[in-house]
Order: sequence, then C-alpha cells, then structure tokens
Amino acid sequence: MNRIAVTSSNVASIGYDSESMTLEVEFRSGGIYQYFDVPESVYQALMSASSVGQFLNANIKNCFRCSRV
Repeated sequence: MNRIAVTSSNVASIGYDSESMTLEVEFRSGGIYQYFDVPESVYQALMSASSVGQFLNANIKNCFRCSRV
C-alpha cells in the first residue's frame, strides 16, 4: 500500500485502500498498523486534520479493528 508522508510528531505516513477500506499508519517509532473497515470519509478527515495524531487517537484508535503489520 502506498503511504503519504504527513507532518506529525508521532506519525510518519498514512495510506488508504478504498476497496478494502483499510487504513495503514506508519509511526515514527517504526511500527506499522492497519485499521480495518475505515470509511473513506474518516480517512479524508484524518488527512485534513490540523493534528493527525490527535485525530488518530480520538477517532481511529480503539474505534476500528487493527493489527500490527
């Protein structure tokens, strides 16, 4: 999955696959996580959020099933 670099102290890059509704997040610490069944509207909101990390914590972590890659 192609990821796009983002400006964030914790997140390095973010990718999204609209067919599988899978969001992939690469953290600066090196971990890569995939979040499943994420609507494209949530991905778009994440990418346009003023703070990617805060949006991720409030709206994605603990809200969607995930696994470490």
